[in-house]
This record gives sequence, C-alpha cells and structure tokens, in this order.
Amino acid sequence: MTGRFALMIDPVPAEEQRSDYADTFTQVDAAAPALSVGELSTQRGDGVFESIGVVDGHAQEVVPHLERLAHSARLCDLPVPNLAQWRQAIDRAAAQLGAGESVIKLILSRGVEHGPTPTAWVTAAPAADFSAVRETGVRVVTLDRGYDLGAAERAPWLLLGAKTLSYAVNMAALREAHRRGADDAIFLSSDGFVLEAPTASLILRFGDRFVTPAPNGGILHGTTQLSVYDHLAAQGFDVGYDRIPATDLPQADAAWLVSSVRLAAAITAVDDVSLPVDAALTADLNRYLLSPRD
Repeated sequence: MTGRFALMIDPVPAEEQRSDYADTFTQVDAAAPALSVGELSTQRGDGVFESIGVVDGHAQEVVPHLERLAHSARLCDLPVPNLAQWRQAIDRAAAQLGAGESVIKLILSRGVEHGPTPTAWVTAAPAADFSAVRETGVRVVTLDRGYDLGAAERAPWLLLGAKTLSYAVNMAALREAHRRGADDAIFLSSDGFVLEAPTASLILRFGDRFVTPAPNGGILHGTTQLSVYDHLAAQGFDVGYDRIPATDLPQADAAWLVSSVRLAAAITAVDDVSLPVDAALTADLNRYLLSPRD
C-alpha cells in the first residue's frame, strides 16, 4: 500500500455485543475533507488516540492499545469505546496493508461542538523509515515538564496519564531538543525524577536489571515497553518499575527510548554526556519488536 486508508466509525455503547460491526464503518477518501469545521479534535485537541505499529499486515499489541484507548477515554470523560467494534475496525484497516512497516491510528474525539455523539475514525498508512535511528541511536536532552510527581493525583484535570490529541507541548519539546542539538527529549518532574519522552517510553539498564519510571506522576504506560519487558524477562533478566532520580540517568549502563513505530532506539548521550550503547541487545530488541505480537 502506498497511500492512506481511512474508516469513519459510528461508535456503539461499550456494552453492546454483536458479531459484526460492519454497518458502523464508512470508508472515506483519506485525501478528501471528512471532518466538520466544528470538530473539537481540531479546535481544541479534545480527544484521545493510539498509534499501532503494523508489520507485514499484522497489527502489533492490539489489546494493550485498545485498553489504553479506553483508559484515556475514561480520564477524559469520553464514552468508553466498544473494544470489539474497534478491534474489527483495526482488522479491516490492517487488511489494506501489505508487506513492510505501517501504522494504524485510532482517534476518538468529543465530536462536533454541541453535537450529540463523539467522532471516531481509524487511519492506516506506511510508516516512516526508522531503520537508521534503530542502528545509530539518539542523543537526548532533559527538559523540565513543570509538574512534580504528585501532580497527576493532585490535579487529575491535567490529564497527565491520558494519551490525548493535545500534543502541542510534546512537539514543542522536540523542537527545543533540536535547538539544543539533540534528537529527542526526556521529561523530568519539577522535583527531579525521570518521566518519559514526548513520544516514547524510557528503559534504563543497570547491570542485569532493567528499570523504567513507575507509571505514576502522569506517565503514559507504554505498550512497547511492556513487550520489551516480556522479552527481557523471558531471557532471565530482572525488570521493574521505580522512581528514578534524574541524577541516575548518566549512570546507566545503557538506555533506550521505545515506542510502537520507531521501536527501540538506543540513547547515545544525555545532555551531552555519552552513554554506553549495547548494539547487540538493541538489534535483538528490534528483531523481537518486528516479530508478530498480540
């Protein structure tokens, strides 16, 4: 597939059960206008989304992505998606894809302003080529996110644990990283703990133990990070979650940013301090992440 595929979804209640949801799907021209000018996803970023990696037509980690979509919807007071309906929409989109790497995006918006129902759609398209960055790695800088670790619990209206369409801050962080001569950023809490990257999860290695920031403080629980942990645990490594002080970052024996489409990218430097790179393990992780996974 060289172009894009788009499917509008007429959402049904989460509890509705049936074997076929095909009558709730409408394929549209992905290059043609499809949303109302009153659509709140574009006016306010008022919605949630997921990006699913696809390898040779196989959508990866669909269940964790759907569960996270539902979690984000609850945090945003959106109607909880019917997971069976969305699963069928994903299957239909994946069927349009051929060999190679692609990406399926799920979008659930609050809909048109003052409208009765949310707007929902699925897109599929070829993925960008991340083969080079998987081999060469990324340089990162640390950026203050402006919240302490307790902010998500103290102020849930900040939606720090939801994967929302409001990505302006994340994109601004990437631009700032580029201004500083880096490829990506790692957010820190204002009280000095490691959080996540704008579009990826962070995994650190200390000896034979692998650790990622505990999914609190508004950290998005990464689906790819969970897969990497399954793979590492199967090889006998110790994996876990912890509060990680920012001062521990340059002490790591290796580190990676992991995400659904870029997969595993080794971190080569943090704030211009070089980190060791385990090229063999990075290649092993990416081989695993390119294998079919449900």
